[in-house]
Amino acid sequence: MTAARKSDWWDRFFYVAIIFKGLDGVLELIGGTLLLFVAPDKIKQLAILITQPELTDDPNDFIANHILQGTAGLTDHVVLFGAIYLLAHGIVKVVLVTALLRQKLWAYPWMIAVLIIFILYQLYQLSVTPSAGLVALTVFDILIVVLTWHEYRRHRARRIAAA
Repeated sequence: MTAARKSDWWDRFFYVAIIFKGLDGVLELIGGTLLLFVAPDKIKQLAILITQPELTDDPNDFIANHILQGTAGLTDHVVLFGAIYLLAHGIVKVVLVTALLRQKLWAYPWMIAVLIIFILYQLYQLSVTPSAGLVALTVFDILIVVLTWHEYRRHRARRIAAA
């Protein structure tokens, strides 16, 4: 994006939102890579280490108990699935965000399609196990779809006008 193009508030908003989506992708890549090299028992031990002080003060702490519950059922298979899932999501997001920041026209519909698939899956997950974090992520993804659609239409209109 050129400096002149970023002066429009839609462009700035899109740029900032896409940067956050790219950072999300990078964090997924880091998390997925870590999961490839950390055994489920080590994750459980880390969860106990992190939650121990809080549970000593408040044995009913909601977050600490959920962390322990989440790590209790970890197996090699679950961790491998999580790693592959995070790596796949991260790679797709980083590639698409990079292409969007370089204003590659093909990336706009791909980003919209990928995010719609993510949103549908997240809505399913919300129906099974509701969580505030997943609601926030879903709302953020919907916002990215709207912004990407708006930017795509603007880029197409500029290209048609220039032709």
